Amino acid sequence: MDDIKLSTCFIAVDDPDRAIAFYRDVLGFEVRNDVGYEGMRWVTVGAPSQPDVSVVLEPPLADPNASEADRQVMAELLAKGLLRGVLFTTEDCDATFERVSAAGADVVQEPMDQYYGVRDCAFRDPAGNLLRFTQPLKK
Repeated sequence: MDDIKLSTCFIAVDDPDRAIAFYRDVLGFEVRNDVGYEGMRWVTVGAPSQPDVSVVLEPPLADPNASEADRQVMAELLAKGLLRGVLFTTEDCDATFERVSAAGADVVQEPMDQYYGVRDCAFRDPAGNLLRFTQPLKK
């Protein structure tokens, strides 16, 4: 069987500079690449502890052939926080919560123990994406 691993995931953002400030300065990710093409911009970030996993911050509709109406629909969905979220792990959910909330992130859920074996909390990033931070509960 092949050893299949995640290498890259994508998060839609409406302001790359605000997204960089959040993912780099608040979460501690490193900026790995910053590329523009036809008026759009893709910024690759990632946790220093996971050099083989990248998160690409991309326009809400990264398609140069998309209609303006389609771009508007995607921007509205993003603004409402209706696009898929991302789940991160952390060794200390409470410390992560304190750091991210102190930076002014929009709190969705304070840290709490979940019945399925994790302690987690949740925020919205500057673009409205749901980000959850989980810590396995000790058995």
